[in-house]
Amino acid sequence: MNGNVQPFALTRPAHVKGAHLVVGDLAKVSDFYRQIIGLKVLEKGPSGEVLGAGGQPLLTLSTGNNVARAPRNAAGLFHTAFLVPNRQELAHWLAHAAHNNVRLDGASDHLVSEAIYLSDPEGNGIEIYRDRTPEEWTYQQDGTIAMATERLNLQALHEMAPKENWGGMADGTAVGHIHLQVGDIPEADAFYRDVLGLKVMARYPGASFFATGGYHHHIAANIWNSRGAGVRQDNMTGLSDYSVVFNDKETLDTALAALDRQEIAATKTAEGWSLKDPWGIGLTLAA
Repeated sequence: MNGNVQPFALTRPAHVKGAHLVVGDLAKVSDFYRQIIGLKVLEKGPSGEVLGAGGQPLLTLSTGNNVARAPRNAAGLFHTAFLVPNRQELAHWLAHAAHNNVRLDGASDHLVSEAIYLSDPEGNGIEIYRDRTPEEWTYQQDGTIAMATERLNLQALHEMAPKENWGGMADGTAVGHIHLQVGDIPEADAFYRDVLGLKVMARYPGASFFATGGYHHHIAANIWNSRGAGVRQDNMTGLSDYSVVFNDKETLDTALAALDRQEIAATKTAEGWSLKDPWGIGLTLAA
């Protein structure tokens, strides 16, 4: 897939655009996302940076004077998932990681995708993945999708990496999905499915996977570390907020009407409609 063909994930009625992390050590975390993940700085200020690939912003990092380290069982980020354009790019990143002795947290074949997992210096989860084509996915009768967690053969993937030096994340890299830690799955379903209008595409024990337009998941929520978690504090490290872009006006209007009905406050900003989920994770619904 070349850089000017949008990935399937981004062509759906709604998709995730980018994430905003609050960090304790801005220089250290920024260095990691540049050197190891391969993002480039697009904007820089004294208390924050915007990083991206191919000129597209994907990740905002910010810090402050009273930032407090979030406990591991707090609601917030499970991982930010960077979707690379193809398998060769995934292999190229893996070779770069191996060359730099990067510690991986895992690697899985999910049937719909191949994914490599790691964490940044402050424990924020990261997934680097490539999608198989939707034609290779298995849809069930009810429109949900077959997903699994099988071992990914890292050696075979590494062997197909291009031999030239890796130059960072390729043009066309995107935030394909965001995976959240929440306190309760029925409550997550009630918000992401019933209010925002996403469809539950798959379920694992303790997790729901939500999407629009037949994608495997744009947003996931689990309670694996965070069962019963309450609302996040504003100054906590980790995921402050993220954006959901609506390609389809009708889908956005339906979500805004549902917010209105449920009396969930959403503030109109230059970027879109800003609100918080039941755990205080911020999100912006953008047209």
